[in-house]
This record gives sequence, structure tokens and C-alpha cells, in this order.
Amino acid sequence: MFEFLWWWSVLLLPLPWLVYRFTRPVPRPAAIHLPQLPAGLGSQQAGSRLRFILMSLLWLCLIVAASRPVWYGNPVQIQPEHRDMMLAVDLSGSMEMEDMLLPDGSATNRLSAVKHVLSDFISKREGDRLGLVLFADHGYLQTPLTLDRNTVAQQLSRAVLGLVGKQTAIGEGLGVATKTFIDSKAPQRVIILLSDGANTAGVIDPIEAAKLAKEYDVTIYTIGVGADQIRQRSLFGSRIINPSQELDERTLTQIAKMTGGEYFRARNPEELEKIYQIIDQLEPISAVEQTWRPTDELFRYPLALALLFSAVVAVMRKRHG
Repeated sequence: MFEFLWWWSVLLLPLPWLVYRFTRPVPRPAAIHLPQLPAGLGSQQAGSRLRFILMSLLWLCLIVAASRPVWYGNPVQIQPEHRDMMLAVDLSGSMEMEDMLLPDGSATNRLSAVKHVLSDFISKREGDRLGLVLFADHGYLQTPLTLDRNTVAQQLSRAVLGLVGKQTAIGEGLGVATKTFIDSKAPQRVIILLSDGANTAGVIDPIEAAKLAKEYDVTIYTIGVGADQIRQRSLFGSRIINPSQELDERTLTQIAKMTGGEYFRARNPEELEKIYQIIDQLEPISAVEQTWRPTDELFRYPLALALLFSAVVAVMRKRHG
């Protein structure tokens, strides 16, 4: 959208005519009487007419520049404050266990269930900076903190089991996630950690990692993933087993309590979805928004034309005396 911010400058447009009309002319020397008109007088009159047109255009350009023309781009919604949220996802070998029962009775593996529900959670975190950490034998930063939720969702969907090993480095996952908050100035810093086992790898203990997170005012929500029981069939019949017997709920609970968060248990995709709804209520999305419109100042263009016209007028005066 185009607009003149100082539109009242247009009132100065007739100023040269008013000066010419109502001020006294400067006295001239006595006229010289010549018996005949000097040669080339007609071309000087034509030059004077051209000079008058150029001076008029020069003044018009100055008035346009003084009116401060601007061009506004499309409005952009921004939030003055944002939340930084890191998602730490377990990629250990046990995440391929197919014990997450869907509403239709079919089963899917733990990682697929986490991807499905977490992707929906990511899409709703408008205004938050999100990041993604994956951990197995080691933890590594998959996606740095960003406002681009689509990128985070895409990186999560591309995560595959066995990418960084088969073990579970919960401590390293927390450590890498916490490290991203070192330069963060966000008023709220949150880590959501999903795991289905116990810490069996890495160079840092999960409790030590939680202490480090607490020093940086990070709140950690932990989620234990996996069913409590499934029926396993064999040649000798079937039996009920606990596929989550290696899940270290005690440590996950301690990590959450140390940092002011909570521990949740997700035995199926429905429970996992409810957990994210609870986290949404505990960490509500900020509703404060500001609208910003990119502004391009255009005064430099008419000002450049005015400078060009003034240069042409100066050359003409020098040539015609």
C-alpha cells in the first residue's frame, strides 16, 4: 500500500508562484537600446521556457520527497515474547516394539505412535521456538531452535531407528537439549523427553543432566512410552508379558520433579495424545501478538530526480550566461 506520511507538504506546492506574484522584483540595470535584435535571441527564449519547465519539475520532486512517500508490505504477525521448547525423542532399538494399540485394535510401533501424536502437537505450537534432539547410543541436535514448525515436523518424520545406535543415552539427550538454552533469552524454557527404557549409554548421568537444566531454569516434562502388558504367542500357547519392564520410571519421575515438571505414562497413542493436551494446558501458548508491516521509504527517488533537474538547469545557465 502506498501512502504519503507528510501529505500536508503538498500545501507548499504554489509557494514559488506566490513569491513571484506578491514580492517586488529585483531592480535591473537600465536597458540598453539596440538598433536590432541580437542573433540567437529566439533560442534563448526557448531555453528559458525549457528552464522554467525543469525548475517546475524540480520543485514538484522536492515537494513529493518532502511528503515522505512510503510503501507498506503485507502485515506480519509477531509475538513480543516466545517460549523455547526442545523435544528429546528416544531412538533406541526398543522403540520398534509394536505394543501401541490403535483404536481399531491394530498395533503400531512406539516410534510411529510418537511421530503421529508429536507432529500434531508441533503444528499447534504457534509462536514457540521448537527444536529436536534425538538420542540412542549418543544424543545429537537434529533441529536447532526455530519458529519454523514445518521444518521440525519434517525432521521428526525422517527419524529412523538405528540411526545412532540401539542403546539409550537419556543423560546425553537432556544435556544436548539443555545446551541449546545457554544463549536463550526466552522467559520460558521447556524440554519434553520421551523414552521407553533406562539410561544405558552416554557420558553423562540423567540426574546430573537434570541438575544442569535446573541451573538454566529449564522445566522438563518426561513421558514413559510403552504398554504395560501384551499377549505373546508361542509354540506352547500364549502368555502375558510386560514389554516396558526396562522403563526407568523412577529416574524419569525424579528428573521431572527436580525441574518443576511432571512425569507422564503413555501406554497407547490415545494416552500419549492426552498427555500433550495436558502439557498444552501447563505450558499455554502466548496469545499476545503484535502486527508489523515492512516499510520502504521512497523519498530517495524523487530527491534523485530533483538533483538531476538541478544539474541540468545549472548547465543551461552556464551555457546561456
